[in-house]
Amino acid sequence: MYRIRFIILQGTACMFRILVTPCLFFAWISFANAQSPSKDDDALRNAILPLVTNHRGDVAVAIEHLASSESFEYRADAAMPTASLIKLPLMVTVYQHVERGELDLATSIALKAEDKVPGSGILTDHFSDGVTLSLRDYVRLMIRDSDNTATNIVIDQVGLAATAQSMESLGLGNTKLHSKVYRGDTSIFTERSKQFGIGSTTANEMVTLLRMLNDQKLCDMAHTQQMMGHLASCDDRSKLARYLPPATKLFHKTGAIGNCRTDAGIIETATGPVAVCVLTNKNTDQSWSDSNEGELLCSKIGRVIVERFGHDGPSKTLRRGATGLLVEALQRTLNARLNPSANLSVDGDFGPGTESAVKRFQREHHIESSGVLNPATWKELGPLVDESELNEEPEQFNARVAMLAKQPAPIVSDPPIVTCKAWVIADAETGEELSGFNANEPRTPASTTKLMTAFLVVQMIAKNPTVADEIVTFSKNADNTLGSSSALTAGEQVTVAELLYGLLLPSGNDASIAIAEHFGERFQQELSETFDDPVDAFVAKMNLRAKELGMISTHFENPHGLSEPEHLTTAADLARLAFAASKDEQIQRLVSTRQHACKVNSQLGYSRTVVWRNTNQLLDIEGYVGMKTGTTDAAGACLVTLGSREGKSRIVVVLGSSDSMARYSDSRNLFRWSLTNLR
Repeated sequence: MYRIRFIILQGTACMFRILVTPCLFFAWISFANAQSPSKDDDALRNAILPLVTNHRGDVAVAIEHLASSESFEYRADAAMPTASLIKLPLMVTVYQHVERGELDLATSIALKAEDKVPGSGILTDHFSDGVTLSLRDYVRLMIRDSDNTATNIVIDQVGLAATAQSMESLGLGNTKLHSKVYRGDTSIFTERSKQFGIGSTTANEMVTLLRMLNDQKLCDMAHTQQMMGHLASCDDRSKLARYLPPATKLFHKTGAIGNCRTDAGIIETATGPVAVCVLTNKNTDQSWSDSNEGELLCSKIGRVIVERFGHDGPSKTLRRGATGLLVEALQRTLNARLNPSANLSVDGDFGPGTESAVKRFQREHHIESSGVLNPATWKELGPLVDESELNEEPEQFNARVAMLAKQPAPIVSDPPIVTCKAWVIADAETGEELSGFNANEPRTPASTTKLMTAFLVVQMIAKNPTVADEIVTFSKNADNTLGSSSALTAGEQVTVAELLYGLLLPSGNDASIAIAEHFGERFQQELSETFDDPVDAFVAKMNLRAKELGMISTHFENPHGLSEPEHLTTAADLARLAFAASKDEQIQRLVSTRQHACKVNSQLGYSRTVVWRNTNQLLDIEGYVGMKTGTTDAAGACLVTLGSREGKSRIVVVLGSSDSMARYSDSRNLFRWSLTNLR
């Protein structure tokens, strides 16, 4: 009864608002209609929560996969400054006025001297007084270049109060444009201007606005496409766009002032569009360099999104709107299978042309002409043409690559100059530590972790060779794993022996999870413990093996090396692991392989060939056998190296080098120095 009475009271309150302020009621209705049920996504939460909680400043984030409503929120209803992000709601307001016939995008407006303000944009510094542009062009400059002068001209056309009124009518009451840019005296929300600057919003309200834009709830199709075109032209690549794959479509607007960095937009992924808003404020790092922490936070969240939603699962089909490597393989295959060729651009974008080619293929093979890649179509396509340069069987390719010549090693006797935070040199024949720096300092090891992951599996194969032929099926969980990838997707299948190449050569985090899931259950039985997740059982086995090897300062939290607070080892411990692993012929063969091709089958019915390339660039130089690379923001660039020259074998471990290339020069310098200076 209490719940019913509460609802009645709410209804009474709404009726009162109808009588006093009718627009508020319609705003409430619009907001209610704009909402859609969302589902908290564990993968997003696990990946993003550490990023935002460790950020030195205030953060608000909202993310929603618009097709499935899978979402993530962090302080998403907190009012935050927008900086230039407020220009997105202003653009929406302009187009709503245009649609109602109250403005005309073709209206010519002259640029006057008094219009010009400093800051971002090109009009103030590069255009003469009196030049005439259309309202549409001013809107484009406002979004593409975040032009402040263009923004003020647009505000003059629509009216300063219009944006707040428009957003309130949509139920977005925290989204307000307070004043013109660099014209604080024009503020119509004085207190909010003092607190937030030019504009304010919440992460949830921006995602709601983006969802309505995507669903054409704000304007008709033509005007919606124009707005999306403006957002697609935004040339700021420092935030959400920084780590996105080159072909990824992003429709967004950014903002930046001293202690505030913001970005909001729609990212197209293989599984559908994702709306995202990242707001930061009171940032400790107020620099304007490429390494600004607020901008990097936005970048990392963008990368998480494409890695989380970048692949279809085995229960789904490939259709128009998908992007990525699998689409590229499909396009190559359609060009090869259709006669005459479809002549598709191999761009990884499943657009109308690819859909038309799929329908043509389906008609020719008497399959329902839907344009959707269903199991019957995959079966008829046969093996996908996944690598344009691979015109031979994987076995032939692997044999040829194994014979490629290496560069001669330079002769250098200078003492080592290194950038790494810790290093160790050990005798590869005896395992004896010869020299080191911060050798026993616990550090995060990044993907050098995978040396232990592979070592466990190889030891199992040594005891039972049939293990190598077991089939591993990629789960959705493996597919969704963040970071470096083997490029396999959920439902695809390979043998254990082949997947070890996908683990060690491209450093596939996804491969490490697939392996841990495959073997975790039998490790659980071996350890006589109960684990909620087979991956946890696999990691427990890693830690047990580390103790057996004398790695006394090592503790693993995962099988791939993505940073976790307690996931630590030392350079000395990694040298012990490398010594033990190097005695296994299969490990030596794996880590010394520069490229490897293999055939992948899928539960959907298709097959394809993948080529994995080793991330270790030292393999191109004579004398280096290789071991394992690793890189994360927390770990820096890491490398475990096995090499032999002049009758001497060395293990060199470097942790925390300044960048990816520095780890190679650090390792080479230490290796060469050890040959002449260490006995």
